[in-house]
Amino acid sequence: MKQLYFLYLALFLVVTSPGIAQQNITVTNPEVGLILKGNYDPNDYLPSNTINQPDDITDGILAEVSPDSLKQYLLTLATFENRNTGSDTSSTTFGMGAARRWAYSKMESFSELQENRLRVSYLQFDQDICGMGQHRNVFAVLPGIGPHKEEMVFVEAHMDSRCEDGCDTQCMAHGMEDNGSGTALVLELARVMSRFAFDRTLVFLITTGEEQGLFGAEAFAIYCVQNQIPVRAVYNNDIVGGIICGQTASPPGCPGLNEIDSINVRLYSTGPGRHLARFAHLEYQEELRTKMPVPTVLNIMSREDRVGRGGDHIPFRERGFPAMRFTSANEHGDGNPGQANYEDRQHSMEDVLGVDSDGDSVIDSFFVDFNYLARNAIINGNSMAMSAMGPPTPEDFIVDRVDNGFRYEIVDPTENGLYRLGIRPNTTIYFDTLVFVTKKIDTIYFLEPGTLYYLTAATVDSNDIESQFTNEAFNFFTTGLEEQAYLSDGGITLLQNRPNPFDEATTISVLVERPVRYQKAFIRVADTQGRELARYDIELRPGLSEILYGYEKHQYQRGTYYYSLVIDGQVYDTKAMIYAY
Repeated sequence: MKQLYFLYLALFLVVTSPGIAQQNITVTNPEVGLILKGNYDPNDYLPSNTINQPDDITDGILAEVSPDSLKQYLLTLATFENRNTGSDTSSTTFGMGAARRWAYSKMESFSELQENRLRVSYLQFDQDICGMGQHRNVFAVLPGIGPHKEEMVFVEAHMDSRCEDGCDTQCMAHGMEDNGSGTALVLELARVMSRFAFDRTLVFLITTGEEQGLFGAEAFAIYCVQNQIPVRAVYNNDIVGGIICGQTASPPGCPGLNEIDSINVRLYSTGPGRHLARFAHLEYQEELRTKMPVPTVLNIMSREDRVGRGGDHIPFRERGFPAMRFTSANEHGDGNPGQANYEDRQHSMEDVLGVDSDGDSVIDSFFVDFNYLARNAIINGNSMAMSAMGPPTPEDFIVDRVDNGFRYEIVDPTENGLYRLGIRPNTTIYFDTLVFVTKKIDTIYFLEPGTLYYLTAATVDSNDIESQFTNEAFNFFTTGLEEQAYLSDGGITLLQNRPNPFDEATTISVLVERPVRYQKAFIRVADTQGRELARYDIELRPGLSEILYGYEKHQYQRGTYYYSLVIDGQVYDTKAMIYAY
C-alpha cells in the first residue's frame, strides 16, 4: 500500500491572548465525567419508548426542528448584551455568566422532558483570557445505549461574542450571527434529538473563548486526549444563520453588499475532517434531500476554513479527530473591524438580531433567517444521527494496481458482509462513483485508464446505513503504453491542479513512483509574464505530495496562471491553471 504524503500549509490565524495554556480541565458533573469515559450501564439511560430506526429519526428531526424555537433562543441570548469571554460572571442578567447559566438550564429543561436522559455539565478550565482566569463551556451528553457507547459524536458552537475590541467586556456584543446562530442550533438539536436513542453518545457542546483563540474547544479536545475518549465526529457550527452578504467577507467571500443566499452552505475541513464532510454531504443527498421543503446545496470547500480565519473544529482536528465546520454561504463582514471604512456587522456592536423598521419597538427586519438556520440544524442533526447509528468503519483499506484494474482489500474483523466503495478522480473533491460490494477482497475494472483515482470504503449495516469512510487510498489506473503518458522516465509526474478553474484555493500535486535523488525541489507559480507569484518547497518522496495554493498567496486578477515543478534549479514540468474568482 502506497503512503500518502501531504505538505500542510498554515491556513488560519487566530487572535491570541496573553496567558498560560489551559489547566485544571474539569467536568463539574461527576456522572457526566463517567459517561464521557464510557463507565456507565446503558440500561440506566434506556427510554420508555425507544426510537432508534434511521428513517424515524430523520423524519423526527425534520418535523421537530422549529424556526420559532431558534428565534426565541436568539431573543434570549440578546438580552445578556455582552457574552465576551472575559465578561461578568456574577450578574443574573448581563454577561457570560448569566448566558451560560441560562444555556445550562435550557439543557436541563430539555432533559426533564425526556426522562432525564440528557445529562448536563460544565467543562471548567483555567486560562487567562481578557483578564479572567477561569472559564466554563456548557455541554450535555445523551448516553449511547449500544455496543459503541464509548464513542462520541459532537455538535458544537461557540457562545462568546465580541465587539470591535476583542476584550471589550461592556459593549453591546449581541453576536447574533457570530455566533448566536450556532449556539441556538446546538440548543435546538439537544431539545429535538434527546428523545431518540443512539448506539453512540451524543455531545451538545457550547464553548467559550473562541474569539480569543479557540480556547474552549481546545480545552475539550485536550480533555478527550487526556482521558482517551474516542471522538468519532465533530460538527462545528459558526455563523450559520445569516444570508446577507456584507461589503467585506473573508475569501472566498460572497457576491457583494446585500446579496442574498438562502440555499448554499459551506463545509470546511481538512485531513480526516474531509472524509467527514463527504460523509455529511452523502447522508444529506441520500437520506434527507428529497424530504426537505426547500433544497439546500452543501459545498465542500477546499480549505479548512476561510482565508485567515479559524474555528472550533480546528483544535479537534489538530489532535487527530474527524472535525468539520458548517458556515453560511454569505457573511456580513470579514471580522476585521480595525480596517478603514469597515461598516459590516461581524465582530461589531452591529451584529444584532435585526432592526425595528416601523418604530413600534419590535424587531421586524431580521438579519438572521430562522428558516435557513432551521435547515442547517436539520442537516447537522441528520449527519450526527448517521454518525451515531452507523456500523464501525473498516480498520483499513488497501489498494494495489493490477493489470487493467485495482485490487482492493477491506480490513474488517466484524465480517459485516456489505460494503460501499467511494471513488473519485483527482479532479474533484466529491465522490464520482459509489459502489456496493460484498467481497472484502476483489478487483475492479471499470475505471478510466490513465487517471489518478482516490478510493475509500465504508461498512453498510442491515438498515442500509454506511459507516464513516476510511482514509483514502490512491493509485493510477493505467493500461499498456498509456502509463508513459503520465509517468516520465524519472518516475515523477506533475499533476493537473484541482479544482481547475478554481476560486478560493486549488491543490497542486506531484506523484512520485520511486525514490528520487535530488537536492532541492519546489513549486513555482507565475503569471503570463513569467513573474513569480509564490514558491513552495516540496519533498519528492514516494507517494503523493500536495500543496494548497490560495487567495492569501494569489490576490490577483482572474485569468490563466502557470505552475512549475523545479528540481535542482531545472524546470521539470509546467502546467496552466485558471483563477476564476
